[in-house]
Amino acid sequence: MRVLCTATGSPSHGRALLPLARALAGAGHDVTVATTTDVAPVFAADAVRVETCLPRIDFGAAAQDTAEAQAQSDGSDAAPGDGSADDAHLRILLERLTGDMAVESHQALAELARTVRPDVIIRDGMDVGACLLAERLGIPQLPIPAGTVNILDPAVLLPDLNRLRERLGLPTQESPASLYPYGRFDYLPAEYSFARFPANVLAYRQTTVVDRTAGLPEWVAELPTDRPLVFAAVGTALPMFRELLPKDAPLPVGMTDPAQLLATIVAGLSRLDCTAVVATAGIEPAGVEPAPHVHLTDRLAQPLLLECADLFVTHGGYNSVREAVRTGTPMAVLPNFGDQPLNAQRVQELGLGRHLTDTAPEAVAAACQEILDDRDIAARIRRAQLASLALPDIGQVAADLEKLVS
Repeated sequence: MRVLCTATGSPSHGRALLPLARALAGAGHDVTVATTTDVAPVFAADAVRVETCLPRIDFGAAAQDTAEAQAQSDGSDAAPGDGSADDAHLRILLERLTGDMAVESHQALAELARTVRPDVIIRDGMDVGACLLAERLGIPQLPIPAGTVNILDPAVLLPDLNRLRERLGLPTQESPASLYPYGRFDYLPAEYSFARFPANVLAYRQTTVVDRTAGLPEWVAELPTDRPLVFAAVGTALPMFRELLPKDAPLPVGMTDPAQLLATIVAGLSRLDCTAVVATAGIEPAGVEPAPHVHLTDRLAQPLLLECADLFVTHGGYNSVREAVRTGTPMAVLPNFGDQPLNAQRVQELGLGRHLTDTAPEAVAAACQEILDDRDIAARIRRAQLASLALPDIGQVAADLEKLVS
């Protein structure tokens, strides 16, 4: 079976795809990953063919368009950052995903498909060009587990998708389900789903081994163990967004600068009786000096450290949420943009942690202590972990895709 995969956006999208691509390659299938230069390093240690042919998302232009849209707004739209699909920055991003970028992606993938001759496509949730390539080739396509897939209403996207189909010379579709007619992938069981819209789901047990070459640094083994271990991270998407914007350009309304978000986390954990490790993604927290028990590091193997963490302070990206469920780690969620506010709400709704809305350092510390002390949260996250562990092994994806293809 020849499998064409796509991953765009930030490296977290590559990490969501990696277990699927790795399992298929391990089963002897021919796997090609089309991606960007930003995401390609995720696959460096795996036996898959990598082609850096996809266009990068133009975050700078998207931010400029967002700012203009917000300046022209009459205030009737949903408040920025509320997590709805009506957020200005999300609307602009989706317009770009179904515009010239989708055409460019489709053309690059069509050229690659001439040599790969795929039987099935596993696509990034933001890659609609791959969706339409599958329609052109008459083969199945399924999106990877991703926040975009969870929050995007297929009915809202259908008119833009049909305009794109007409532009590419493809028949229009009447059903919103044409966005993923063969279903989608996930790493969470149905009762703990974060998806807002129904679809057939192929769900598998998420592995904690993502980067085979990444272990924990030696200093982690020397951390004190007489207090709760708290791990905190801000993910990869927001720092990447900040880096790609023009110098000194403001972030769109509703988005927090990653340095400020880190400062909130560090200041809060500095007031908490714990041992804390904060992954900064190479960003300095703005104007905050960490307490001695708060250890800053650029990055480390998040799934591994979560295996022994008592609390995870997170931005609420879907990768991070799934990894916390997989390891049974309660969450304190400080969301920022995109799907993160809705993920934070869902975490609280399921009782797997708390959505932190008060970002004062004292409030963050108090909320973290309450989560650590809450036996009900601990019991619920353990139940979610057990349900996640009961999912089929990721290796089952090979047989499932073979059935779809046949």
